[in-house]
Amino acid sequence: MRIFSYCRVSTTEQTTENQILAIRQRGYEVNDARIISETVSGSVEAMKREKFKMLTNHQLERGDMLVVLKLDRLGRDNIDVQNTINLLTDKGIKVVCLDLPVADLSSAEGKLMLQMFSAFAEFERNRIRERTREGLERVKAQGKKLGRPTADKTTQSVQAKKAEGLSQSKTAEVLGLGIATVKRHWNKA
Repeated sequence: MRIFSYCRVSTTEQTTENQILAIRQRGYEVNDARIISETVSGSVEAMKREKFKMLTNHQLERGDMLVVLKLDRLGRDNIDVQNTINLLTDKGIKVVCLDLPVADLSSAEGKLMLQMFSAFAEFERNRIRERTREGLERVKAQGKKLGRPTADKTTQSVQAKKAEGLSQSKTAEVLGLGIATVKRHWNKA
């Protein structure tokens, strides 16, 4: 049986090294060539993650095992995780998730546990969304302005260079700005 591991982080500042180490410490000897690491947001569905899709469609074969450290590596929400597990188990791939008391998700106990944990995870995400929305409403009620501050100094600098007769590309070069930034501020009053 070949053992693969899928490790995911959300930002380029993070690495998958700790995930790989934790998997190996749990006794899964995964060949370096079979460790798939990816930097992609957890809000992206599993099969829309480029490396996960490649792993699922082109590398994993019947009888292989896929080991992940956490359930969220297999999808963005309850439905996506369920679909991913079903897709893999239908292909004859054993799915192991190390943050669950029953590691083998293709067993009857694993399927039950997966449904319970996924439901709790989805509930928690919904609570986070509710708390975030409540917090934003509270801040708005206090009269605070949300969002990115206006770049008045950039607008003034761009307008000054425009008044001097510089082109947009020359303005970008002189001010050390991207051309898109210059274009955004070019016709502001």
